[in-house]
Amino acid sequence: MTATAISLVDVTKAYNGRTVVDRFSFFVKAGECFGLLGPNGAGKSTITRMVLGMTPPDVGKITVLGAPVPAQARLARAGIGVVPQFDDLDQEFTVRENLLVFGRYFNMSTRQIEAVIPSLLEFARLEGKADARAAELSGGMRRRLMLARALINDPQLLILDEPTTGLDPHARHLIWERLRSLLGRGKTILLTTHFMEEAERLCDRLCVLEEGRKIAEGRPQALIDEQIGCQVIEVSGGNPYELRALMNGCAQRIEVSGETLFCYSSTPDQVRLQLRELSDLRLLQRPPNLEDVFLRLTGREMKE
Repeated sequence: MTATAISLVDVTKAYNGRTVVDRFSFFVKAGECFGLLGPNGAGKSTITRMVLGMTPPDVGKITVLGAPVPAQARLARAGIGVVPQFDDLDQEFTVRENLLVFGRYFNMSTRQIEAVIPSLLEFARLEGKADARAAELSGGMRRRLMLARALINDPQLLILDEPTTGLDPHARHLIWERLRSLLGRGKTILLTTHFMEEAERLCDRLCVLEEGRKIAEGRPQALIDEQIGCQVIEVSGGNPYELRALMNGCAQRIEVSGETLFCYSSTPDQVRLQLRELSDLRLLQRPPNLEDVFLRLTGREMKE
């Protein structure tokens, strides 16, 4: 495996005169999990399509697993496994048949595919479901099958697009555990997600995008320390604008979102002291997290 699994240098892509990726650069080291975070329309899907060679950049240079893309995209894709956001399993095929059909896309013989199916079923915890139709599986089982399917060719690089969308907490944590085991085996992961806890748990480094541009990059905890660096107190139950005036002197930053006030302060006891007479308030004090970073950088207002 090359030391750098993915490299994008000054990549730009526009559709119908609208720039969706703007002079964007990043690299992914072999063996790490790198996250792309951003609101809808930030350019994440376009970037992954360019990495796969499905969409050519207008400007810039892309290298994946040592191969220039899109010029040698077929060569690069031989070492890539993809888990798309939406379920594209053949619902009428069994679990085993889904794996068999997908393996043939990589010119694997039936004997080669049959040899790896038991280990893939064990990895996905689907040993007892080999002959069940995909339509009969739960959502969590289907996502695990899609992950197992992406590993059929033993890829060096995995590209995961919102891998736990729509899953319940138990299924989500099981997927996370499986992904951590892949990282432990030296696989490289490019992850796009809206789920901040997912990024914080899995990513060695991540990049926050907005409108096709990079607005922050680094290790999750380093970004939290750099962008927030203090306790967060969420206050609800009162007029947030009146409360804001009360706390202005004891907070580094105050944000209002709907009926909730977010107070960022290195002296949270002083904030609580200021609010002690207001008995109807609900206060939640907590450490900062990646969601605070994301919302600070991209804004709390929903964007169409």
